[in-house]
Amino acid sequence: MAWIVLVIAGLAEIGFTTCLKLSENFTRPIPSAGFFVLSILSFVLLTRAIQTIPLGTAYAVWTGIGACGTAIVGIVLFKDPLTGSRVALLALLIGSVIGLKVISGD
Repeated sequence: MAWIVLVIAGLAEIGFTTCLKLSENFTRPIPSAGFFVLSILSFVLLTRAIQTIPLGTAYAVWTGIGACGTAIVGIVLFKDPLTGSRVALLALLIGSVIGLKVISGD
């Protein structure tokens, strides 16, 4: 259950970073509100996950999900550049997150 909570926390991180971009420096109310709600949700869920999952593992997975997901959102929605090296590094990041889950023994 803690791993599901952690994944949802990571997805909320993707949401709050996307809202941050859409808020245009907090000048747009709805994305700004989304940023605050999703960031609080993400941290609350991360806090719950670290009650069971070791802190270093949980934090690395949470930031990995957020970083990779946000990079994908940037590529798809905001036309960030898609290069071979970027894809390779994102694949390495995803592999690292999966590896942390596998070696955790949960």
